[in-house]
Amino acid sequence: MRVERDVIYIILAFMSLMVIIPWSAGQLSEEIFFEWPFFFEVAIGGLLSGVMYSLVALGFVLIFKASGVFNFSQGAIVLFAALNLVGLAELGVPMWLAIILTMIILFVLAVVVERVVLSHLVNQEPIILFMATIGIAYFLDGFGQLIWGSEVKVLDLGIPDEPGFYFNDLILINDFDLVAALVAGIMVIVLALFFQYTRIGRALRAVADDNQAALSVGIPLQHIWVIVWTVAGLVGLVAGIMWGSKLGVQFSLSLIALKALPVLILGGFTSVPGAIIGGLIIGAGEKLAEVFVAPMIGGGIEDWFAYMLALAFLVFRPQGLFGEKIIERV
Repeated sequence: MRVERDVIYIILAFMSLMVIIPWSAGQLSEEIFFEWPFFFEVAIGGLLSGVMYSLVALGFVLIFKASGVFNFSQGAIVLFAALNLVGLAELGVPMWLAIILTMIILFVLAVVVERVVLSHLVNQEPIILFMATIGIAYFLDGFGQLIWGSEVKVLDLGIPDEPGFYFNDLILINDFDLVAALVAGIMVIVLALFFQYTRIGRALRAVADDNQAALSVGIPLQHIWVIVWTVAGLVGLVAGIMWGSKLGVQFSLSLIALKALPVLILGGFTSVPGAIIGGLIIGAGEKLAEVFVAPMIGGGIEDWFAYMLALAFLVFRPQGLFGEKIIERV
């Protein structure tokens, strides 16, 4: 895939700002501590979080490319998967078996979504499909909490959640964040290779290009939709395990997962590389902004930084970094 020159310029410009702004803030304000090792600590921590955002964003991309559905329910799938996993574990089911059972539940969910919802909305307007996923999101939020309860649940994987020194003891990084980023990074690579090189991945790209043409050559849309929703469920399971272990399994997991939306706006709704790079930009940007800029304006930047950055991209580059330009001739 050829990367446009202006995409490279935008990425370099953003990286430069992420260095210049914290350095300037440290020079202008005595309250803001700035040293290069600390800067890299914050940036690396943000990049590790960004890998998780990229993983969830890939779930969006797969569904959007295969069915044209902007899946607003991906965040709810993360919560639903985590609730099922921890609920089964609380019933005394071994963790490995609970993971397998949760994967089966997510496959059944994908089949139900295809049979009950998507199969009746073929060739409908995108807004109708989008509204359907909003309904799925609220149903999964309520149904999961109805079965397993709404209190915060503890998910312990035995992964140490303590900071450790790296790079000749110069940079302090949380060990849990490293493990979570490693797991998410492996998933991202596997999904990218799956989409690019496997037979099913080629079928997904064919469906994304033209549903009717894919049907004419014998690609069953129903099976493709079940596959991509199952894969999105597995992505949600991994994200739910990682975030649930760190923050507890609670309603806010679905809101955290929605950080994938600005990631998609930055990277482009149909681009796998865009989802990866967009997640890294959002992750690093929000951490640096919270640490170095927030003290000058009262704090609280991390919650809304990603969405403001996405709004800026909508103004100047609405198709995202790697999205396809849509040209309509009249």
